[in-house]
Amino acid sequence: MRLTRCQAALAAAITLNLLVLFYVSWLQHQPRNSRTRGSRRVSASGPRVTVLVREFEAFDNAVPELVDSFLQQDPAQPVVVVADTLPYPPLALPHVPNVRLALLQPALDRPAAASRPETYVATEYVALVPDGARAEAPGQLERMVEVLRAGGSRLVAAPVASANPARCLALNVSLREWTARYGPAPSAPRCDALEGDAVLLLRARDLFNLSAPLARPVGTGLFLQTALRGWTMQLLDLPFAAARQPPLATAHARWKAEREGRARRTALLRALGIRLVSWEGGRLEWFGCSKETPRCFGTVVGDTPAYLYEERWTPPCCLRALRETARYVVGVLEAAGVRYWLEGGSLLGAARHGDIIPWDYDVDLGIYLEDVGNCEQLRGAEAGSVVDERGFVWEKAVEGDFFRVQYSESNHLHVDLWPFYPRNGVMTKDTWLDHRQDVEFPEHFLQPLVPLPFAGFVAQAPNNYRRFLELKFGPGVIENPEYPNPALLSLTGSS
Repeated sequence: MRLTRCQAALAAAITLNLLVLFYVSWLQHQPRNSRTRGSRRVSASGPRVTVLVREFEAFDNAVPELVDSFLQQDPAQPVVVVADTLPYPPLALPHVPNVRLALLQPALDRPAAASRPETYVATEYVALVPDGARAEAPGQLERMVEVLRAGGSRLVAAPVASANPARCLALNVSLREWTARYGPAPSAPRCDALEGDAVLLLRARDLFNLSAPLARPVGTGLFLQTALRGWTMQLLDLPFAAARQPPLATAHARWKAEREGRARRTALLRALGIRLVSWEGGRLEWFGCSKETPRCFGTVVGDTPAYLYEERWTPPCCLRALRETARYVVGVLEAAGVRYWLEGGSLLGAARHGDIIPWDYDVDLGIYLEDVGNCEQLRGAEAGSVVDERGFVWEKAVEGDFFRVQYSESNHLHVDLWPFYPRNGVMTKDTWLDHRQDVEFPEHFLQPLVPLPFAGFVAQAPNNYRRFLELKFGPGVIENPEYPNPALLSLTGSS
């Protein structure tokens, strides 16, 4: 059957429309960088900032209003909404090429670049905009860009006029100590971190050179990484408006968001290696091990725990557990009349700074073998493992003829108790390990014992403990700290 001219024209029009629709759909699913051939800039007349929307709850948000407010200021404004997985309920985003949805979780049917948010950014700058903000005043992002370009800070921030406005904080991050310390910013409006809602602007290359650029909570993760690098931020008096219909308006939505936010924050801090957060006023938050969980490190090989190879010292939660265990064990021994003294590295830490050595992983006490029968827990440990009323585990060590008191059945941070006995005026024992300090010594060092501050309490120590330590470790040991096995890893960095 032959087609008429009218039918042919209609078929051609339908085909053309289908091709146009297919091209637009393909264009929206391509990473922006593949269309700009790797360029980080747009034309001089186009927007210089990409709006990134990352901090929102899928179940209750004002993201469509946020996006619409920026498009009203500039219909060509690039906007990328970033989520781990496809938000549900679906976001009502406008179907325009400059508004994109980036999903971070890899998928079998998408290329690797589709899971990298930097793929979608072609501008020199990015603005991280929290849910609940909206753009009302023209040119706010451009004014933030001009402040950033003027120098002095690697980030600039503008508060959101919400119920939780931003304020400046100082932030010190110590990876070696697994700790983040917040305090008042001494030179506000320049600061290291913010508390509250704000729009953050920085160069795209700076953001995407961070190891976890869009980890949630965004502020927590971003400021830990930037403060560690010494980047400062300037808080501008350039407020963004709050959403007309704020998200999380119901008590249930707020409860759910707070619960999920706490879980995300805990997971992020643990992933980034932060075990302790200290706030102004002395409030502490712990994110490491506890009596109900395993300790933060595994079996120690060659007297060198794994964290030393990571250029870190003992996690603060582990030190806290060691201090608690040591104080408790000493209290039990003193109440039972068991003579004890600080031994080895524990005595060295007490002599050096009155505490556990910052990289140590256990506590050592010497005891008189003849006093073991005075202590109910030690008598019980002779026959098998004993869990006392406080949850501490008393047992005979598998490595030899000495006792071990573990923090709990789950957490094996411990105090070792080494039974010594006198022979011809020399203190000796039945189990010797391959430690340089594991040597016999004259009993006169224990006659008398002397009090010495240690780990937050006062313990008993050998008299003339400097000579005692130099007998065991060598001259100058107090003044010259070193890792337990310098042949494997030295404090000076050589191995």
